[in-house]
Amino acid sequence: MMHAGSHYLGDGQCQFVVWAPKSGEVFLHLVTPQDRRLAMQARGDGYFEIEVDDLRPGATYFYQLDGQTDRPDPASRFQPEGVHGPSQVVDHTVYPWKDAAWKGRDLKSWIIYELHIGTFSPEGNFAGAIGKLDYLADLGVTAVEIMPVSQFPGARNWGYDGVYPYSVQNSYGSPDDMKRFVEECHARGIAVVLDIVYNHMGPEGNYLREFGPYFIEKYRTPWGDALNYDEAYADGVREFFSDSAVYWLEHYHLDGLRLDAIHSVFDMGAKHFWQLVNEKAQALSRRSGWKRYTIAESDLNDNKVIKPFEKGGFGFDSQWMDDLHHALHALLTGERSGYYADFGAIEHVAKALQNGFVYDGVYSEHRKRKYGNASAGISGDHFVVCIQNHDQVGNRMLGDRLSTTVSFDHLKVAAAAMLLSPYVPMLFMGEEYAEDNPYQYFISHTDPGLVEAVREGRKKEFASFQWTGEVPDPQGEETFNRCKLGWEKTSEGKHKVMLDWYKTLIAMRKEWPALSDLSKAGMHVEILPPQGLVMHRQTGLNHLVAFFNFGTEPCRYQVTRQTVSLRRVLASTDPQWQPDPAKAADGQALPDELGKADALTLPPLSVVVYGTKV
Repeated sequence: MMHAGSHYLGDGQCQFVVWAPKSGEVFLHLVTPQDRRLAMQARGDGYFEIEVDDLRPGATYFYQLDGQTDRPDPASRFQPEGVHGPSQVVDHTVYPWKDAAWKGRDLKSWIIYELHIGTFSPEGNFAGAIGKLDYLADLGVTAVEIMPVSQFPGARNWGYDGVYPYSVQNSYGSPDDMKRFVEECHARGIAVVLDIVYNHMGPEGNYLREFGPYFIEKYRTPWGDALNYDEAYADGVREFFSDSAVYWLEHYHLDGLRLDAIHSVFDMGAKHFWQLVNEKAQALSRRSGWKRYTIAESDLNDNKVIKPFEKGGFGFDSQWMDDLHHALHALLTGERSGYYADFGAIEHVAKALQNGFVYDGVYSEHRKRKYGNASAGISGDHFVVCIQNHDQVGNRMLGDRLSTTVSFDHLKVAAAAMLLSPYVPMLFMGEEYAEDNPYQYFISHTDPGLVEAVREGRKKEFASFQWTGEVPDPQGEETFNRCKLGWEKTSEGKHKVMLDWYKTLIAMRKEWPALSDLSKAGMHVEILPPQGLVMHRQTGLNHLVAFFNFGTEPCRYQVTRQTVSLRRVLASTDPQWQPDPAKAADGQALPDELGKADALTLPPLSVVVYGTKV
């Protein structure tokens, strides 16, 4: 049985399938190469279908419900003229893939780089992004996470206003252009993850309500009515979106999906929608002999997200863990507005590094209730951590990055905490060289009323934060342009120093078994007053100790745990990591070796790492 969408069968034959359970009749309106209107046949389960001869890939079409207005295919494979234009037939069998030897890479080895296709390169498309892949490979990145590319209105958008969950954004390139990007990533040993949205649909070009009961008023999300995953007609909705997940993984050779805000999907049925998605992804992995991963963005602090089905879980391979970000950000910046009210102490950073969730059933002042459950003992590959991402930067009123909020020394310590942690690290594009261009929210809607609603909504969103100034106009092209990366900075001054710092930390993570082991079996974190901590990582005889001072006062540590002397591997105070020559002598106070009974005084805002590979 063919699922929704157009399916080119070869030899000029194409099948069209659409779910419209409340329509009496549906017509296929072929626009090119020849204008034709054909009645589709009801299949009896809410679907209508038709097979057409003498039709080739590239043909465009609409559907007409009950003989009414032309509407694009909800399962369109490509929208060459945007969200309101005709859909295009795509043949996925003809692309000459060159990655046959690629069988993925283990999640434990991922160092993820989150990027937005429109602002990552000057060209703002897949071809431009390909031109930067050698840079990512040299940095040490082993996986890229692309922000959503499902067709959205206009040419400027974060991607979360997508309305065609099977279609590549036309301003980024064609389906073949995206395949070429994935192929070029694989050629460099880089896995590709796509951020995809199944909790809501964008407002402009969203014609799903006309096709069927895709939405229900029973639940509400921050974006309006929820998608219908558990009420009457839910089977068609569940199939439509879960098939989309497999479609992207299979036809674009993706290594995984990042599922947006899974807590905003509501399903009281016996088999949760997320279990269905993960079952299909796992089935594809078995068929292809190539593991495809699913990563959840979750606001639940709930280990159910990553538990297997047989233990009552959703079956995700990993999930974003915001607690480490929040703990580090609040400690380093002093911000306490919004959800940062729950963080700010060195104990929060230590707990996040050791256990994962800081809020694991304890009371949250921000939420005014107990929140979360335990994640202690769960291996680190089940959690993705960051110090910046599109949400945490872009949802600040001015889109200001950490590089414009804290000092250079703060940035070095924060980067080390993430990259030396026992979790899967994720960089947000540009952070590796301390990019100071903002990342702000941008759109390019065509409906003036909708544009104004978005503007007002952004202003209200910041009500719980004590930020001052004017909210950047999300519709303005200048807002979009200022978010593009400044690639010229990577070879100059402090930006070059930070880039080398990241490269060194990433190389250490790959080379030291104690860091690449994410089991956390040989890990211990201890607090070092007033605002420092010591993180021990050990695998067999490979032992590494990282000393962090997040404060402005020195920290003193008396060695008690180790049984062998350790040599100094890295120190943020060394001359090569100082963009200011006046600070170049500070590193001399740290010993080259750390004995079994030595004491160490850690300078303010610094990190030093000792270890042995014996």
